[in-house]
Amino acid sequence: MQNEELAQRISRLLGRVRLSAEKSQRAPEAIRVLAVSKTRDAEEVRAAAALGLRDFGENYVQEGLAKIEALAGLDLCWHFIGPIQSNKTRAIAEHFAWVHSVDRLKIAQRLSAQRPAQLPDLQVCLQVNISGEDSKSGVDPTELMALATAVAQLPRLQLRGLMAIPAPADTLAQQRVPFARLRSALVALQATLPTLDTLSMGMSGDLEAAIAEGATIVRVGTDLFGPRATPPGG
Repeated sequence: MQNEELAQRISRLLGRVRLSAEKSQRAPEAIRVLAVSKTRDAEEVRAAAALGLRDFGENYVQEGLAKIEALAGLDLCWHFIGPIQSNKTRAIAEHFAWVHSVDRLKIAQRLSAQRPAQLPDLQVCLQVNISGEDSKSGVDPTELMALATAVAQLPRLQLRGLMAIPAPADTLAQQRVPFARLRSALVALQATLPTLDTLSMGMSGDLEAAIAEGATIVRVGTDLFGPRATPPGG
């Protein structure tokens, strides 16, 4: 992709975020754009960073580590947003600033134990299976309070909030339903854990609905970089 095309895509995306925020009487700067850079090479990320993006999300550990190393000289914030295998927790704990996809206490405990003491606390979101899909990762909403309470007590982690990938829906009203459920779940947790402040929800096809329901991080890949290439192994 040429840099001019990428600049246009970024401008359009930021315009969508700004307009959606204004419609919901929210401040656009309260919504963080997370560029989903999985399957994109380091030079594409470098180009996006040169155009002002700072937050990048990776689904595959080995691919992400290669880009983190290649772009170590840039002031970027790396987020892990994919399913987490137990044998990959050390690499995630050592190299990423955020993890959006914690759905089991065992994984959180490993991240806590393996986070280097000299690094800032790892910022963590719990992934919730908000649509009840068998094919999706995420904690069941009925088990969320117990998991959140346990994770919040772990050292070297800072529990920030919730993440979800709802089932696809056709209309804005339909898209808003699961996002509203996730927002309600966060509000319920805040009664016990008042420092929680993050809703990681909304992608290229539904970010307007997510912002309307309070998203603080939207994860966008396709609308920034175009259709994905075939994913490598993780």
